[in-house]
Order: sequence, then structure tokens, then C-alpha cells
Amino acid sequence: MLRDITLGQYYRADSFIHRLDPRVKLFGVFAYLILLFTCESIFSYLLAGLFLMFIIYVSKVPLRFIVRGLKAIFIILFISVFFNIFYTPGRILFELYFIKITYEGIIKAVFMGIRFVFIIISSSMLTLTTTPNNLTDGLEKSLGFLKKIKIPVHEIALMMSIALRFIPILMEETDKIMKAQIARGADFESGGLLTKAKKMIPILVPLIISSFKRAGDLATAMDARCYRGGEFRTKMRPLKYNINDRIGYAVIGGFTMIMIVINLL
Repeated sequence: MLRDITLGQYYRADSFIHRLDPRVKLFGVFAYLILLFTCESIFSYLLAGLFLMFIIYVSKVPLRFIVRGLKAIFIILFISVFFNIFYTPGRILFELYFIKITYEGIIKAVFMGIRFVFIIISSSMLTLTTTPNNLTDGLEKSLGFLKKIKIPVHEIALMMSIALRFIPILMEETDKIMKAQIARGADFESGGLLTKAKKMIPILVPLIISSFKRAGDLATAMDARCYRGGEFRTKMRPLKYNINDRIGYAVIGGFTMIMIVINLL
């Protein structure tokens, strides 16, 4: 399951989405997430799903690779849907002692589940089609106006990029530690929830130590190369908009307008 996490990974491909300016993709994901929380009908969710499928098709990222990443958040999704079904007041469809299933609860649970899946997929598409370096440059450029109020934009963008980059590395490290423990006779499958939680301690301790070591090595490497981010740092490949980026903004704007019209009807 650890290998199924797609958030933070980069999928190398030659597609229209991969070639877009990272600022366009950041703006598109931000607008898409906002529009998802304004959806109130099945038609708006259907349109959001079709738009997301179109982006996946154009990006040339295999659909099975993206769907595989949803396995890691299945438990969180199940808990969210469960609480909405049984704890949303409304017209009761089924009642047994303290258990009540309402029509409004089912509708809310379905919509929340769809929204949650779309959020994970759209966020994963950002990292799957954008390298960490481009993502850092895009974040720094997009938030450049905050420099006027003395906010360290470059440092914030760099920290977010490093955090995303470390996700697949830590997952791979966790997988190696688990395999090493299993080879020594460890059993992570049997027992109850509390027992399984206790069995994770031999994994968490070396993982935390390894994470601090990696962070220290990264800081040492950056310091040895005299890395200094900020205002006077130049870019080898500065970001510049081209015709494809303008088309991307136009597509995002058109989708936004259609979603607003549908939600108002």
C-alpha cells in the first residue's frame, strides 16, 4: 500500500499538461478545489469529473496509476462516508436502536466521497506532472507579491517542495524497513488494532532517525554548495508564459464560468 501513494511523485511524460507553466497548474488546481466546494448538484459533480478525466487523458498519466493511489486513503474515505450516513439529521430511511440512516445523510456522504476523491486526484495530478524544481519556482513566482510585506516566499516555497519530494522517499524507506523487520520474523498482520499499533514502533523509530539524517545531509549539501535563496538568486530557466499557457488559462476560465452557471441554476 505504501507504494500506492502517488502524492509527491513525478510521472515523466511528454504531454501538453507537463509542458504547461507551473503557475498555470497551480492556479488550475486552486480554482478546481474551490469550485468543488461550491458543487451542490449531481450535474456539477459530473462536469467536474469529466473535466478531471479530460486532464488525465491529456496528461498521458495512466489511469490505473492514479486509481492505485486512492487505496492509501480508503480508510479515511470510509470513515468520512460512515459518519455522514449515520449522523446527518433528516428523513429517516432505516432505524435500528441508535442507528439511523437518513436520505440527506446518504446524499451528503456520496457527494463528500466524490469530492474527497476528486481532491486527492487533482492534487496528485499537480505533482505527477510538475517536477519539484518547477513547483518551487511556480510557488515562489505566484506568491511574489507577499515579499512586499516581508514574508519569506522563497523559503516557504522551498520547504513545501522539499516536503512533497520527501513523501515518496519516506514511503520507500518505510517499505524497506518493513521488509527488513518481516525478514527477522516480525508479523504486522495479526492481532487487533492496538496490537498492530504497537508493532509499528520498530518501524517508526528507525524511520524518524533516517528522516532526521536525510534532512541533515540535505542541509549540509545545500550549505556546502553555498546555497542562498532569496531576492538576488537568479534562475537558469526563468518562467515565461507562452501560447500553451494562455490556452491553459482559457480552458480553466471556461470551465470556471460553466461551473458557476450550473451552480446558479
